[in-house]
Amino acid sequence: MDQAEQLRNVIKQKSKEAPPNCARVVTVTSGKGGVGKSNVAVNMAVWFRKMGKRVLIFDADLGLANVEVMLGAVPEYNLSDLIYRGKSIREIITPGPMDIGLISGGLGISGLNNLSKDQILYLVHSLSELNELADIIVIDTGAGISDSVLEFVMASPEVLLVSTPEPSSLTDSYSLLKALYRNPIFYKDRVRINIVANKVGSSEEGKAVYARLNAVVSQFLKGSIYFLGMIPQDREMEAAVRSQRVVSVERPNAPSSRAFQVLANNYINNENKMISVHGGIAQVLMNFLSRIGN
Repeated sequence: MDQAEQLRNVIKQKSKEAPPNCARVVTVTSGKGGVGKSNVAVNMAVWFRKMGKRVLIFDADLGLANVEVMLGAVPEYNLSDLIYRGKSIREIITPGPMDIGLISGGLGISGLNNLSKDQILYLVHSLSELNELADIIVIDTGAGISDSVLEFVMASPEVLLVSTPEPSSLTDSYSLLKALYRNPIFYKDRVRINIVANKVGSSEEGKAVYARLNAVVSQFLKGSIYFLGMIPQDREMEAAVRSQRVVSVERPNAPSSRAFQVLANNYINNENKMISVHGGIAQVLMNFLSRIGN
């Protein structure tokens, strides 16, 4: 039995054992860097927390440490320490402001396809424990259409695709969507893709960002995407970003902070429309492993 077949058998068995009530998992991504992806992930996490939800951020962006910097957190351990050094899942969670937890992927994600059966079992079992620690888990991916980004998006039940009105951002967002839809192992009925329009001048411009993307997805990809909301161009948010702070913490009444609050409310209220995944974050990682094992 080869590694890929062994992996699929492990995942199939663990799926049967997964509990029905799990943390809700949302993956935040973008077609290019510089559009505020990590900013959206962190600020929404803050508002989820203000709504009384227990929140964890899984930083899967291997190239940058934006989430760590914004939260003012310095992880002592990451996913590699869990897999290779015997650390527990609780030990690799770094506490951030407002009791938001951070799990750093570190370089562990890049080696997931080389894990042994025992390592996979330990990883899945450990991640399953997060269902007892969180109500919502936010995965912050890298930007662009690299294989690791696409695999995370395809493995996730709910996705927030962040775009701005800039033509290059719209083009790159469509490129990401096209790469997804044309991937033979992407099942569009298993993933709900929500558009977040960032750095817009008005609500009309935010809706226009969605309308442009939705038109080409509907016409050329025969798919459906959804509009979650918009974040206005805001000097207070720009100042917070420059000072490596979270605007929803530092300036909760800023226009962008209020917009993030609306986004978080829209997301929670869409719960009846979410695509259910049995097993929560462990299932998402199992889906990821299964895909890279092909």
